[in-house]
Amino acid sequence: MEPVTKRCAVVTGANKGIGFEICRQLASNGIIVVLTARDEKRGIEAVEKLKASGFDNVVFHQLDVADNASIHSLANFIRNQFGKLDILVNNAGIGGVIVDSDALSDLVKVLLCL
Repeated sequence: MEPVTKRCAVVTGANKGIGFEICRQLASNGIIVVLTARDEKRGIEAVEKLKASGFDNVVFHQLDVADNASIHSLANFIRNQFGKLDILVNNAGIGGVIVDSDALSDLVKVLLCL
């Protein structure tokens, strides 16, 4: 019988609101969740709140989806810690800017193809 491997999810913009609730729901289903946020303090506080609710399968990683170095840092973290990514929930909002479709495509490729 093959060992069961846990699934890994990344949720962007997850320190509050819908992203935070998505993290809670994924974690409640036994999925390892990487909660991401631009603001490190708010992201860590969100993870601590989930851990206080009994979820030990949630970790924080800083991510600014508009910064390629930040995207690559997250991809390296996922690769080194979990070896794969099963679920990507792109919840991060970027207000007042034009979205660079190439950068967004790079984010998806880097995270899903590791």
